[in-house]
Amino acid sequence: MAYFVTGGTGFIGRRLVARLAERDVVYVLVREGSRARFESLRAAAGQDPARVVAVSGDLAAAALGVAPAELVALEGHISHIYHLAALYDITAAGPESEAANVAGTAHALDFAARVGCECFHHVSSIAAAGLYPGTFHEGMFDEATGLEHPYFRTKHEGEARVRAERRFPWRIYRPGMVVGDSTSGAIDKIDGPYFFFKLLQKLRGGWPNWLPLVGLEGGWVHLVPVDFVVRALEYLSQLPGHDGQCFHLTDPRPRRLGEVLNVFAKAAHAPQATIRIDPKLLEHVPPELAEAVVRFEPVRRVVEELLDGLAVPREALAFINYPTRFDCERTTALLTPAGIRVPPLEDYAWRLWDYWERQLDPDLSLDRSLGGAVRDKVVLITGGSSGIGRASAIRVAEAGGTVLLVARDAARLEEVRELVAARGGAVKCYACDLTDAAASAALVERVLAEHGRVDILINNAGRSIRRGIREAYDRFHDYERLIQLNYFAGVRLTLALLPSMVGRGSGHVINVSSIGVLASPPRFSAYVASKAALEAFTRCAAAEFTDAGVAFTVINMPLVRTPMIAPTRIYEQMPTISPEEAADLVAEAVIHRPQRLATRLGLFAQWVQLLAPKLSELVMGTAFRMFPESPPAAGTPVPPPHAQATPEAVIFASLMRGVHW
Repeated sequence: MAYFVTGGTGFIGRRLVARLAERDVVYVLVREGSRARFESLRAAAGQDPARVVAVSGDLAAAALGVAPAELVALEGHISHIYHLAALYDITAAGPESEAANVAGTAHALDFAARVGCECFHHVSSIAAAGLYPGTFHEGMFDEATGLEHPYFRTKHEGEARVRAERRFPWRIYRPGMVVGDSTSGAIDKIDGPYFFFKLLQKLRGGWPNWLPLVGLEGGWVHLVPVDFVVRALEYLSQLPGHDGQCFHLTDPRPRRLGEVLNVFAKAAHAPQATIRIDPKLLEHVPPELAEAVVRFEPVRRVVEELLDGLAVPREALAFINYPTRFDCERTTALLTPAGIRVPPLEDYAWRLWDYWERQLDPDLSLDRSLGGAVRDKVVLITGGSSGIGRASAIRVAEAGGTVLLVARDAARLEEVRELVAARGGAVKCYACDLTDAAASAALVERVLAEHGRVDILINNAGRSIRRGIREAYDRFHDYERLIQLNYFAGVRLTLALLPSMVGRGSGHVINVSSIGVLASPPRFSAYVASKAALEAFTRCAAAEFTDAGVAFTVINMPLVRTPMIAPTRIYEQMPTISPEEAADLVAEAVIHRPQRLATRLGLFAQWVQLLAPKLSELVMGTAFRMFPESPPAAGTPVPPPHAQATPEAVIFASLMRGVHW
């Protein structure tokens, strides 16, 4: 006697087919459109075509759409039918789920009656219990509650069709959330706990290890690896004397969501939640208040943005406080003699994570190269004749972007153009004093006329003055000079280009700020204030244009060895980053479009300022006394090239590499 399987090319189905084929001939229902996939899977598994046979049909058709002649040929030859074909998708619409999970099951039952099977094995789901509050036993069915969601409702109704069947024996199996193979981690798609993997990945990359993480304890999560489900299903289906019964293929040791996420966080080397909020605490919140908060427009938009950024469907939120536990004591007792058990999640979580990150992470399909971000794009870079701008122009041009380079010195711009052209890049140079409003307006008019658009604007042009406030009592013009270039020039250029970006629904503005805004070092009050103003503008603009498709990024650039810092001779003994390293940060900003890009030291300095402002002030005050005023700032001649910083100052600067002192 042979077997017949629906859903035999699916994640569970093809593994079940492989095991059944070791026993006897297996017929697999295959839609014509899936014939090539079936043949490919069969060949990859090395299966004998005479042992694994395709039967043309369709779940949506009566008697599965199997041709009459084929029905006659199969009649009396099928011992077991395994009905796995269904729509396992919590995001699917009601009619779609109804067609697959209810009507499809009815068609499979009619087919079973036509061919005269000995037993019909229906693979249902724990979703058939709905959102039952408490422990759901294997003998329970009508007690299911909370079936409003299409997936829950149709899985329940599909199982009801099987339970009402009187033409032949049947058995029902309710797997939990099926995850990848416990030995290889392999899985077909992102579902269930995988929805939260992107969150863990982001936490791993951005959450400080020393900062405690607060999470939710959440509801019950019932995970089972696919290899356990297949072994259990095959074994139980062949066990005599259990017709008309239901089997829970779940872990006898259920876990809360918080515990599960911590297990995967450990596997991912991500921070674990040290504090988990018990969902019972939320029960004390009045329902009216909770509903009002959820519907509050700012809250709703924030939640939607977070879910979109993490690629988490809204429907997955229904499982955060999942209230149902599943008793599987009887099934566990039947499986134990055969040595079939659910392995501990800790033993295979790392395999699931590793497979997801290497094979299924949505970011793998994105071109995260600089070329992918700037190819066929127009990139305008200010301050492009030297330093950061020059190095960034070379990187962007070599990656395939069209670079528009702006600076005051036409001769030095031409040198950069010739250098990039020799490497095969495309650069157009524009000599312009960006502190001149009329010249800036003429620049934008010319650029838009010649190129039609600017896709990425990098406001890099700037100047710095290292001078203590005591030496600046009568030098208010220092503050005016810096604000004109470091703030007004960038804002003016941004305002002029924003209308065309908004009109296209896309654009990216990158404002190069300073680590000084995060650390507030002494002697840089004019410079830091001008850059802080640019940052404040950037944050406000980002909020206003988030719906217009225009992104804004701030780069808190550490100290870079450029001509701008050359007058401060003490920096010759201080650790800095090179223009090429700075260009790496610019490239990262172009590729990933973060709201802020800063070094770990910069972020640490910001945290210290927020959490221990007096300590931050003490450190900066010490630095103020340790590093002398530069001779130009003090009005004295420039020291000879061999002037040396004190050993203490060098050590201090080395510990805080990149901060302006």
